This record gives sequence, structure tokens and C-alpha cells, in this order.
Amino acid sequence: MSTVLRICWVSIKETRRSVLRSIGAGTAVAVGGVGAASAKPPSEGETIADVASNDDRFSILVDALAEAELVGALGGNRQLTVVAPTNEAFKQLLDDLGISKEDLLARDDLAQILLYHVIPGRRNAASVTASSKLPTLNGATIDVDGTNLNGDQADIITEATNIEASNGFIHAINGVLLP
Repeated sequence: MSTVLRICWVSIKETRRSVLRSIGAGTAVAVGGVGAASAKPPSEGETIADVASNDDRFSILVDALAEAELVGALGGNRQLTVVAPTNEAFKQLLDDLGISKEDLLARDDLAQILLYHVIPGRRNAASVTASSKLPTLNGATIDVDGTNLNGDQADIITEATNIEASNGFIHAINGVLLP
């Protein structure tokens, strides 16, 4: 094995170890092994929290993350994938529930709802849509059927996938997932 190839292999093995440590071995097994998450090391640049806050499509999500004190969870080096409801998705939920944005932000279960949209590991859209179930940071799983999530709760917006951040991906969805 050449020296360059050996260095790359060692780097990949170290990255996989750090992914296992950050998401926990149980989660890694639940997602089908660490191979389901990218072996790509975190790059420099904007985190998921930064990218979402700079994208007008996700302003309600960003407000909810701030209210639930979860911005820091999406701002570190831990590799994550967020299926992110757009503002339109949140507005539809507010209409369906007959509540205001303030009422939504005041919910006791807001953090659990938001964590239901966060998948451990760095998964591109092809990896997400090829799965039948995805674990979430709130401990539940999301059922996946192609671009459809949890039956009729949401669809992945195919024109707004693979929004890359230094610590993972954002895939816009047209509904809010409720655990």
C-alpha cells in the first residue's frame, strides 16, 4: 500500500471513530453502521445553524431553534442531517392547529418536535431517500418512502436538498413532522 493511500485510509478510520464517538455506537448500528454517514471530516465554514439563519426559507425554524435553545446543538462539529421545514410548512401547521407562531414557540414539546427533524450523521439526499427508516435525535424514527416522510406529514423538496454545511446537510421539507 502506498504511503499516500495508507495516510488516507488512516484518516478515514480516525474519522469513522470520531463519528462513532459523537453519535454513539447504538445510533451507528441503528443507521446501518457508520458507512451510512459520510467519512468526510468536518470542513471549515458555516455550520447548519449558520446556513439556516442565512436562508430566508428557514426563518421560523431558526426562531424555534433559538426559543428551544437548540442553536448550539446544530452549530458544533457533530455531523448531522436536518430535514428542515420551510416557513410555508410552519405556516400550514399553524393554520392546521389554529395557533399563532408565539403559541408554537411556547410549546413544552418544542425541543422534541425540532429534534425529530435531526438525523445523526451526514446524509445526502440519496442516502435519506434510499432509507426506509431514519433515527432522530429525539429517539424516535422517521418512516421514509422515497421523498415522502411519515406518510402524509411531509415531502422532501427535491429542488432544495443537499444544502451543505460544515457539519452536515439540510434538506428542505414541505411539512412539519410531529413525533
